[in-house]
Amino acid sequence: MSDSDGKKTLGLRGSSRPGNVKQSFSHGRTKNVVVETKRKRVVVPKPGAAKGGSGAAPVGSGSRRPAGISDAEMERRLKALQAAKAREAEEAANREAEEKAREEERARRRAEAEAKEREQREAEERARQKAEEEERKQREAEVAKERAAAAAAAPAAAEAPRPARPAPNKPAPASTPRKADRERDQRRGKGQDDGRRSGKLTLGQATGGGGNRQRSMASMKRKQERARQKAMGAQVEREKIIRDVQLPETIVVSELANRMAERVGEVVKSLMNMGMMVTQNQTIDADTAEVIIEEFGHKVVRVSDSDVEDVIKEVEDKDEDLQGRPPVITIMGHVDHGKTSILDAIRNARVVAGEAGGITQHIGAYQVKTESGTTLSFLDTPGHAAFTSMRSRGAQVTDIVVLVVAADDAVMPQTIEAINHAKAAEVPMIVAINKCDKPAADPNKVRTDLLQHEVIVEQMSGEVQDVEVSAHTGQGLDELLEAIALQAEILELKANPNRAAQGAVIEAQLDVGRGPVATVLVQNGTLRQGDIFVVGEQYGKVRALINDKGERVQEAGPSVPVEVLGLNGTPEAGDVLNVTETDAQAREIAAYREHAAKDKRAAAGAATTLEQLMAKAKEDENVSELPILVKADVQGSAEAIVQAMEKIGNDEVRVRVLHSGVGAITETDVGLAEASGAPIMGFNVRANASARNTANQKGVEIRYYSVIYDLVDDVKAAASGLLSAEIRENFIGYAQIKEVFKVTGVGKVAGCLVTEGVARRSAGVRLLRDNVVIHEGTLKTLKRFKDEVAEVQSGQECGMAFENYDDVRPNDVIEIFEREEVTRTLD
Repeated sequence: MSDSDGKKTLGLRGSSRPGNVKQSFSHGRTKNVVVETKRKRVVVPKPGAAKGGSGAAPVGSGSRRPAGISDAEMERRLKALQAAKAREAEEAANREAEEKAREEERARRRAEAEAKEREQREAEERARQKAEEEERKQREAEVAKERAAAAAAAPAAAEAPRPARPAPNKPAPASTPRKADRERDQRRGKGQDDGRRSGKLTLGQATGGGGNRQRSMASMKRKQERARQKAMGAQVEREKIIRDVQLPETIVVSELANRMAERVGEVVKSLMNMGMMVTQNQTIDADTAEVIIEEFGHKVVRVSDSDVEDVIKEVEDKDEDLQGRPPVITIMGHVDHGKTSILDAIRNARVVAGEAGGITQHIGAYQVKTESGTTLSFLDTPGHAAFTSMRSRGAQVTDIVVLVVAADDAVMPQTIEAINHAKAAEVPMIVAINKCDKPAADPNKVRTDLLQHEVIVEQMSGEVQDVEVSAHTGQGLDELLEAIALQAEILELKANPNRAAQGAVIEAQLDVGRGPVATVLVQNGTLRQGDIFVVGEQYGKVRALINDKGERVQEAGPSVPVEVLGLNGTPEAGDVLNVTETDAQAREIAAYREHAAKDKRAAAGAATTLEQLMAKAKEDENVSELPILVKADVQGSAEAIVQAMEKIGNDEVRVRVLHSGVGAITETDVGLAEASGAPIMGFNVRANASARNTANQKGVEIRYYSVIYDLVDDVKAAASGLLSAEIRENFIGYAQIKEVFKVTGVGKVAGCLVTEGVARRSAGVRLLRDNVVIHEGTLKTLKRFKDEVAEVQSGQECGMAFENYDDVRPNDVIEIFEREEVTRTLD
């Protein structure tokens, strides 16, 4: 459309405020639009207000005064702003002073510890120097004494007769006394040493190596006798070597002979002389072996089976070897308070998107780097049960506990349980008040409720840090990470990476393709590929290390979680991993631990005396048991399910876990379930084809679960079915005996008046006399006039006769009741 086509542009007509605007479009179309303009309202300040505003402008924010604000209101606002700024400055000064005081206290404590350690080192150094000085003086005295003895023996050696030798053509050089002695010994020949060198100073005596040990006269005589026998051609007995023989609680005869370096026949002969007819492959006790060892002239060193673990005892690290390590944080709290949501929010905010599989599926632990550069290791341990088990086994894997409490729900039972866990483990706590974005959120109620459990947050003048967060909106997550980093800085966590690795098993599972896999958190040292290790009752060699991103790594330092491949079996959650030097050591330690655990289980299951066995059988006589088999995907889940099963039941019924394990359901499990009549509970696992076919043939029930609460509820419902029904009595009526009649063939019949409720033929009755129960039974007959009836209503007369009872009297009261069975359930 050109400018010369006669159409006008869009514009306003006239200067009036309401008006029309004509819009032109293509193809000759037009449209009228009504337009209304509004004028801007300009507020002109009063002269007095302008003066007051000019004086207060520098104090305020510099912006214009809002419309409708009076001078007094403006002054109040400015004063409040100044007071807030002063309060902030005062709080900042107080915080700085407190931080300075804390730093001075830490420096003072550090200086005291260093001074104490320095004094201890100086005292040890003085004691060592004193001991060395005394030893040196003693050695000098002994050397001087030996030199005097050597000087006294020199003339006697010089006067000894020498055999004549022809004089050589040229004169021989003058030989030293030591050389002359050596030549004289050579001339006398071997075996003719008469011990005259015993008084000479040797190199070992000069250096103090054998100054205290001198040959006795008896020793010299024995030596001369051996030399004489050897010269005469007799066989010389070899000098016996006295050995230190390590003696365990039991030992095989052949092994005992091997440790003494004696012939097996001699040892068996000695045992037979003691009256023990044994062979070389039989085992004898330690006391008998001790007598044999002393008879052969050796020394006994008693050892225990547990001494095999001495190779993995902890060694104190030097301060100069320690380096800083990331803290390990466990997040705990009540169900549905947002623990997993906070973990997911932190992970999504800090971890690169699109990682293979997701971290929590891989390892249950991951590392987060804050904006300040601090690295934090988070543990996603499954619930309270695993945390308690770790603490009971002594594996202190957690440095800081983050207690998550919902702002709209406050403190709940599992929150209290988490507080108790943290106190028992003696680890610091940080309170994260979640769901602060909800309208019903009340963080102050959470803080006051925590006071009842001795958790005093900083806003309540305590020492426990508290952060208001929202996993949904991301509010406060950075503050939470900084609070954790600050707490870790106060703890000053250190470890020695240049030593044999030590760690704790967080989780363990049986993978179909990779075999037993353990998720290990390294606590000290560095775990490398190829290391030989022992963990609990299992051992192995590190075939591969997989970090929290699913990548293979060559080594893992302190506070680094990794998956370890190469075990010979599945360990338990909480077991301690130790690196050993040789494969034999690892095998020996694992075998000892397995044997000790088997003995412990046998001792726990066996009654000590026959009386206790009979008492236990009598107690269990009236107890019904529900046997079950549990198979889970990981060790932590199996352990949590077994612990939950032990809590189900009462004095009448209980759940008995016949077997719990990790991995798929096999034919062996089905055979055990069939023999004991137990169902199989599979948690995140399935039965293989052969196990399914066997279960269908033998009628074994297999149930699959993915939520632990569903499994617990089903087992609780099944156990409730074993409870005997509760019997309840409902009173339906009362009748009073007016007269007693004797009827031929029936006996005594009571003529009664039903005073309350109804009398039924099928109901039970009690006979009351002076409000005392005389008889309880059933009715033989209930008649109304001459007819047998099923029931009689209140206010009517009837005749009643009791079954096998005739002692009824006038004015007695008959109580009529019915019994009903009520199904009971486990709470």
